Amino acid sequence: MSTIKYNFTVESLGECKVQSPIELSLDHGTFRAAYVKDTTYVRNLVNVFADDKADASDSSNLMEKAGPRQYIYFRPEEVSAGICTCGGLCPGLNDVIRAVVRCLWNRYGVRKITGIKFGYKGFFKEEGFEPIELNPDVVDEIHKIGGSFLGTSRGGGDRTTEIVDSIERLGINQMYIIGGDGTQRGALDIANEISRRGLKVAVVGIPKTVDNDLQFIDRSFGFETAVQKAAQAVNSIHMEAHSQINGIGLVKLMGRESGFIATAAALASHETNFCLIPEVPFDLDGPNGFFHYLEQRLEKRHHAVVVVAEGAGQELLASTNQTDASGNKKLADIGIYLRDKITEYFAAKRIHINLKYIDPSYEVRAAVTTANDSIYCERLGNNAVHAAMAGKTKLVIGLVHDKYVHIPISMATLKRNIVDPESSLWRDCLDATLQPVYMVNNINTVTETLSKAYQEAEQKAAARFEKVTNMQK
Repeated sequence: MSTIKYNFTVESLGECKVQSPIELSLDHGTFRAAYVKDTTYVRNLVNVFADDKADASDSSNLMEKAGPRQYIYFRPEEVSAGICTCGGLCPGLNDVIRAVVRCLWNRYGVRKITGIKFGYKGFFKEEGFEPIELNPDVVDEIHKIGGSFLGTSRGGGDRTTEIVDSIERLGINQMYIIGGDGTQRGALDIANEISRRGLKVAVVGIPKTVDNDLQFIDRSFGFETAVQKAAQAVNSIHMEAHSQINGIGLVKLMGRESGFIATAAALASHETNFCLIPEVPFDLDGPNGFFHYLEQRLEKRHHAVVVVAEGAGQELLASTNQTDASGNKKLADIGIYLRDKITEYFAAKRIHINLKYIDPSYEVRAAVTTANDSIYCERLGNNAVHAAMAGKTKLVIGLVHDKYVHIPISMATLKRNIVDPESSLWRDCLDATLQPVYMVNNINTVTETLSKAYQEAEQKAAARFEKVTNMQK
């Protein structure tokens, strides 16, 4: 259990004195949609334990509910909004862009909306990417295609001073930043520099992480689409494996540090026999290793399907010791490694296999959203606009217990969300695959490894929390 006492207090640019142009009810029970009050909250912790004496209603557990306010901070005619997308591609980017633009334009009457091209790099003059004007006519059809209408890139978020210089030069007073964990940390640095300069600019993030690894929120946008596409790939590889003598289907899916896509795809496909994720270590060889159980599976059923997350088994491979432009560690390719090692293992034992390997990652990332994901993106974008118009800043919009809330960026980025090996989700995955709980030869080593990993994660989170707390003093 974390010892961090979270602070979900949302910062504001000032008092809201402007009557919202959105006409809603002042209260419920009027058969008309109502404004959301700042005193309306959603609990982070909802589980009840008989021996838990903690007060679940204090501010460290209450998240401010998102939605339109009766009084707003900005006069719509004075708003100049900017939008950018950063990091890797993810289903739903265009849906979010469209939602933000349409809500600003149609609901609040904002007429100056600027699209920043190619992520944070679009702020830098030397890159040569001119911003573009956005309106409903420009964005109305973009949800029907994948990718990012504005383009994206990694890196650049650490050039805080230059980015804020550009925001000032463009006259932007509302900045919507769509991106993942690293992007949002950059957004917080940008917002802090804006505060240091005494500028009245709202910075609102819409968290984009296809790996679903942002803590607190139920799921990130694009995750459902990614799982659906991944499950289709798993079903296809199952047909290949089932049709061959000792057929083995191997699918590598996204998931650098969190195996949510692999786990969900295994559950959704109903065809996966082994799901390998970063959170659960495994051995290849030995009496309790993965190869032993894979061989048993072939003896019984003559085919097998293996799903592996890209960050799984990294301790088995030689580290690249390199990072990408976002500062993420470059991973060794566990998919290719497993493909070759499986082939070597069965060749040495003179057991015939027919192995097929696919990596659908980029196809998944570029996909058009499912209907439900598209709805989610629309509502995230709308709530981001409502927050910014009310002068709220340094926050991301998230879905918590099926309610849209404001989460301070500083809290949302403390640590990554991971698949808990003790959770019901992983238990259900084990039930679906029928794989062993652990495929290791020394259980003590595994528990020590997991314990150390959790301790390191908590220490990093505590250090970030302390840094944030000191900055707020």
